[in-house]
Amino acid sequence: MEAKGRFNIWTSGCQMNEHDSEIMQALLEKEGYQWTPDPKDADIVILNTCSVRKTAEQRALGFLGNMKYQKSKNPELVIAVGGCMAHNPEIREFLVKKAPFVNIIFGTRNFHRLPEFLKESLEHNKKVVADEHDETGETPGLLPAHRGNPVKGYVTIMYGCNNFCSYCIVPYTRGREKSRPPEEIIEEVTQLAADGYREVTLLGQNVNSYGKELSGHVNFAGLLESLDEIPGLARIRYMTSHPRDFTEELIETIAASQKVCEHFHLPIQSGSNRILELMNRGYTREKFIALTERIREKVPQASITTDIIVGFPKEAEDDFQDTLDLVERVRFDAAFTFLYSPRQGTPAVKMGEQISQDAKKERMARLVDLQNKITLEHNLSLENQVVEVLVEGRSKKDPERWSGRTRTNKIVDFEGLEGEDLTGELADVLITCARTWNLIGKLKRVYKKEESVPLPRI
Repeated sequence: MEAKGRFNIWTSGCQMNEHDSEIMQALLEKEGYQWTPDPKDADIVILNTCSVRKTAEQRALGFLGNMKYQKSKNPELVIAVGGCMAHNPEIREFLVKKAPFVNIIFGTRNFHRLPEFLKESLEHNKKVVADEHDETGETPGLLPAHRGNPVKGYVTIMYGCNNFCSYCIVPYTRGREKSRPPEEIIEEVTQLAADGYREVTLLGQNVNSYGKELSGHVNFAGLLESLDEIPGLARIRYMTSHPRDFTEELIETIAASQKVCEHFHLPIQSGSNRILELMNRGYTREKFIALTERIREKVPQASITTDIIVGFPKEAEDDFQDTLDLVERVRFDAAFTFLYSPRQGTPAVKMGEQISQDAKKERMARLVDLQNKITLEHNLSLENQVVEVLVEGRSKKDPERWSGRTRTNKIVDFEGLEGEDLTGELADVLITCARTWNLIGKLKRVYKKEESVPLPRI
């Protein structure tokens, strides 16, 4: 096939965006376009943007400004802007009316039609503005993906979100929930396993809602049971999971599974019942604590991680103390912490008593200090223990070591055998040193095509 030009994709945001970019790359390569890692060498530059926080939009607009300069030197350069930011009304209006240098505007619900939009723009020398509500009752089907990792692959199981947390713009940018048919997901994962991928991560804004709009009583627990039977696959992960919808059936299914990893990421967001209600999260701190206790009862060695927003509107010191207390009680293995970022179009931005940036940062420092202490304590308990690691390749920080993750999602860097490529192998590693963000170890033995071993259950 004749090459049609070189393209680059600039990606910001979540794993869903990363996987969308993998799909767009494969679709364009299928049409004869050639990938280049340097946008300065590209004939076509695609921005796959994030809108979850203001800083993400600012980074994207900064890169777009650089591409505007590139286009002033090369008027033939094609610029396409997609992702969540293209659904932000204020930015969309700017892109449509005040950014003539942008050739294509598309969104999260029609990204798989990018080759079609590109063809239309090039053949008719026109600006293409895809309908931001371009969605039918159908999901896009099986799509190719140029996967950047040879060991583990992303698989989207559903699109959109129906939760409408008061601070979150995602339901407005990604639309209503739509689940892919289970047989389609099973086919994709089966092919990944046959191609040598050892691990899959199932993606959705709330995977626990999977199947609610499908016929045949399909749910996430049932999907996990089916995927657990696929030969050649070592591990299954999933994200993101809403605590409100994490059922007893799902806990039991994971506990009975061979391949679903013992890592539970449950975003609490706040430890205050008053703030949780303002956030429209749909659960209380008491219910959340009970959920984590039930998980540890069924899977004692499970790791539990979370997301926490600091400085939500109206958050008083007492509310923040509730968050610190919950962190102490649950003892998360890790927490992803964020300063509240006002998002136009969400209910939270209209709430009174917005918290000052200085107060947010001071609270954040206290929270991070506490969580780092707990994380290190968890990791220290693994010193002199042997853990199973799925090797992902050489460590980026120390190429002399191999790097991978435990079933509980802890990063392990370790010394290995000289002259042997361990990428994709399951290895037993003796932990010799625990740090806050990773573990250091020595190779004990390598599994050859054996199954991953679940951690002990009750």
